[in-house]
Amino acid sequence: MSRFLFVVPPLVGHINPAAGVAAELAARGHAMAWACADPGLVRRLAGDAARVFPCAGPVPGNGDSVRPPEIRGPEALKFLWERFLVPLADEMAPGVRAAVREFAPDAVVADQQALAGGLVAERLGLPWATSATTSAEFTDALAGIPKVALWLDGQLRGLRERIGDPALQDDPRFSPHLVLTFSTRELAGDSPFTGGRIRWVGPAVAPRPSAAVDFPWDWLDPSRAKVLVTLGTANADVGARFLTECVTVLRERADRVQGVVVDPGRVLGEPGDDKDVLVAPSVPQLLLLERVDAVVCHAGHNTVCEALWHGVPLVVAPIRDDQPVVAGQVTDAGAGVRVRFGRVSAAKLGSALDAVLDEPQYRASADRIRTAFRAAGGAGAAATHLERLARP
Repeated sequence: MSRFLFVVPPLVGHINPAAGVAAELAARGHAMAWACADPGLVRRLAGDAARVFPCAGPVPGNGDSVRPPEIRGPEALKFLWERFLVPLADEMAPGVRAAVREFAPDAVVADQQALAGGLVAERLGLPWATSATTSAEFTDALAGIPKVALWLDGQLRGLRERIGDPALQDDPRFSPHLVLTFSTRELAGDSPFTGGRIRWVGPAVAPRPSAAVDFPWDWLDPSRAKVLVTLGTANADVGARFLTECVTVLRERADRVQGVVVDPGRVLGEPGDDKDVLVAPSVPQLLLLERVDAVVCHAGHNTVCEALWHGVPLVVAPIRDDQPVVAGQVTDAGAGVRVRFGRVSAAKLGSALDAVLDEPQYRASADRIRTAFRAAGGAGAAATHLERLARP
């Protein structure tokens, strides 16, 4: 039996894939623990019995980490690193060190946005793996803006000097031992990052405790196509206009389409439903994806991969961070249509939705990626790689 410490940021889309891998490792008899700035969120997603070592650090939605919605491009990247990722690493590091001392893991699994995990592990001489929950980092996205790339390199060097081993030169976002990438090249395309340590394992889709969310399954009309609309859990502050346009589009097609709109911030008012559109603060997404015909979303990596795991084509409306890169992957792979989040009209959104529902090439491409995802092995493949890392 081996012992694994998962170090994760307080973000749903980053914890969910790790939870699938942890569940697979636990089923094989290994011991698991977690380190996170939001222990309650980990237990909600990984199960109430999860052993979680609390860490300090900013939690999205609180204080200075709240990003003004108008910030875009390089300024948004700078805000993300200066106000969230760098403080998260610095503040998590003491808690991660304490977790290592008490739990004594054989290996550390560090999310790409929880940099303290890998840096503490390298300083203590522990083998560690990167959990890459978005494939956007595997593109050369900063090639055209060298000053930003140089600035980011300085941020990473500073973190290594404070937390990690200053003698090392590796990019702390990519473990020199093992990088688990929860996608495949069929979606992500060619990458400048190569080497045997990089493993394209596909999405780690596994049952979740949150699947118990109540949902009126008998509301679904088998005679109509079903569309899921979601902007994830971190975009409630900017979604009012877009979700309103989505509701308009769905109602215009009510003769042939039903829509489920996820509205965690209740920007559309009180939850409710009629026979055409259901608005709810949360849904059992994995179970619902087995029944829908299209997804409209923000191009969050987790949502995109879960939709394509089920062979469901997408309309993607990226907002920020890695979402434009992921949206480009979806359209380049032929599995969806991209629209502009801030400016799309109901007419253009409706045309995009009609295309992915009615034109067969989008579903065919989604099915091709679904096949590749399932062949990659997901949580099981990731668990096997981690077993080898812990006991070489």
